[in-house]
Amino acid sequence: MTSMELRQAFAGLLTLSMFIMLGNMIKKDHFDYAVEDIEVQATEVSQQDSVTVTQENMATVSHLTKKPLKQNDKALKPCWNPPAPLKEEDQSKGFVIFSLTNGPEYHISQIADAVVVARYLGATLVLPDIKNSKSGNSMNLGDIYDVENVLDKLNGFVKVTKTLPPQVSTRSTPIVRVPNKVSQDYILNKIKPIYKAKGIVKIESFFPSTNTTISRNNNNLDSLSCQAMFGTLQLQKDIQEEAESIVQKLQTWSQESNGLFVAVDLRTEVLKKGCNGKDGKGRKQCYQGYEIGEFLKRVGFGQETVIYVTQTKWSPDLNSLRHMFPKTYTKENIMSATKKEKFLSSESIELEKAIDFYICSESDVFVPSVPGPFYENVAGMRIVSGKDQVIVPSEIVSPEASASEHMSPYVTKKNHIAYKCFC
Repeated sequence: MTSMELRQAFAGLLTLSMFIMLGNMIKKDHFDYAVEDIEVQATEVSQQDSVTVTQENMATVSHLTKKPLKQNDKALKPCWNPPAPLKEEDQSKGFVIFSLTNGPEYHISQIADAVVVARYLGATLVLPDIKNSKSGNSMNLGDIYDVENVLDKLNGFVKVTKTLPPQVSTRSTPIVRVPNKVSQDYILNKIKPIYKAKGIVKIESFFPSTNTTISRNNNNLDSLSCQAMFGTLQLQKDIQEEAESIVQKLQTWSQESNGLFVAVDLRTEVLKKGCNGKDGKGRKQCYQGYEIGEFLKRVGFGQETVIYVTQTKWSPDLNSLRHMFPKTYTKENIMSATKKEKFLSSESIELEKAIDFYICSESDVFVPSVPGPFYENVAGMRIVSGKDQVIVPSEIVSPEASASEHMSPYVTKKNHIAYKCFC
């Protein structure tokens, strides 16, 4: 072969190589764009089935899903004036007693009311017991909460004792029902006369409305309420460690799939009790699992989203939610056998609620399925910590809607009590 023929052959090979490279580039671009246009279909997963997600699947999903909410996580700072120090001359010899009931969403308000009442009366506050919501049996405060933290946070603001003196009997103690966020006038007119006559009074908080605005016209009582509500009740060490371990697992699973970790307060026993009413504007107040799932899909959450529901054990009512979001879990799915025995027994309903409250306060996003104190007080804890991504389901969602358009009015209107305490 002549030198001219060799040069022609070499040039031909170069030309062929360029066409092959160009063809690969076109093929790659074509399929990359095609993948982005594919609608990912969620596969139905039963309670027993497991979900296998490959790295290739993860890559595809990450192209398709936008993160529907901007993460903030900037904690607020206390902006109330510290309560005036307790003066010895203002202290009387009587006692205020109370119990924590119905779960942590109520405990926060109950301890705040008790602190305000005791401080105004000059009474000594007796640390409460905890009533089991199902059995009615009593637990010690330290079975769930850090007692020393309670004493430390209230030190100097109200006199506190762990137990009543042995000579003080509770047999004929008068019981007074107290409206949540009790006012100075109510204490003066309804509670003080009874306290002065008996030297001891037991208070029981009731919740006349979901209004979270403080209107006592007494800055000292407001600051006492802020002091008591936020940070006083911290979980006992082993309970907090278990709750935190669940949060970390859920966050890890969501990060691995480039998604978000969404906690949904969804308890089928609550919904089955007749939560079918509508508010004054004719809107639904309660949402079933499949309705939550449809809503989350419409506002931009992809199937890689990790969902935690507060329902303890799996219920067939949750199957439709898992069909849309295969990574849907309950406590039972996540805890080890030994932890289940400790925290999920019939006698530990208060422990379950405490764990749920913590997880819902720490998730990337929180979604309430029903109105009420759980929603209100989880929202408050999230507002304080900067995790204000709380979205409320809606029946009607426009095709262009995003999750940010359904943010809780507690956040958008700043009408939560937390904004009176923190800024």
